[in-house]
Amino acid sequence: MLKLVVIRHAESEWNPVGRYQGLLNPDLTDRGRNQAKLLGEALKKEGIGKLYSSPLKRTYETARIVGESLGLDVIEEERVIEIDHGVWSGMLVEEVKEKFSEDFNKWIEEPHKVEFPEGETLEEVYRRVKDFLDEVKFKHNGETIAVVSHTVPIRCMYCALLEVDLSKFWSFGCDNASVSRVIIEEDRAIIQSLNITCHLGELYVEAHKAL
Repeated sequence: MLKLVVIRHAESEWNPVGRYQGLLNPDLTDRGRNQAKLLGEALKKEGIGKLYSSPLKRTYETARIVGESLGLDVIEEERVIEIDHGVWSGMLVEEVKEKFSEDFNKWIEEPHKVEFPEGETLEEVYRRVKDFLDEVKFKHNGETIAVVSHTVPIRCMYCALLEVDLSKFWSFGCDNASVSRVIIEEDRAIIQSLNITCHLGELYVEAHKAL
């Protein structure tokens, strides 16, 4: 059995304005850094032994701040990096709605059918995060580990763990600096808690529904 603590990165500079980030690399905001500090304090009693993170700035800095509280080094993990939003990367949600209205509506209603121009599909993200999950399930059997990632790979993780279709992608909440806890057994996964943000107090900001 593995206990997996799933963390979405704290607030980046582009989250408040609703800009697609993809593989682009904005920093955390000051609020985001403070969110990460609260996150680290909240996780001190979890017994986390390893801390994995996407290598992008917003995830790695979140993980580094958390790691300082937990006394852990950060292990970079490319398989949990954000989806490549392709030509949407760097664009505001409103710009995407205007220029790519058909694909945007499909992203909201049928995300599993979207292929971002010059980017990735959900299926591609699903395959790489599932490969990560399959590896850590055995590598860290009997342990508690944490992973800091992004909205798209995190939601794909839940689909993989629960063995549900990617059409259910939007069924899982995923706010900035949120924590979820999953027990991964040999033949099933149990989501113990999902998208917990109470540790943030007044620093909580609801995620944009299209990101």
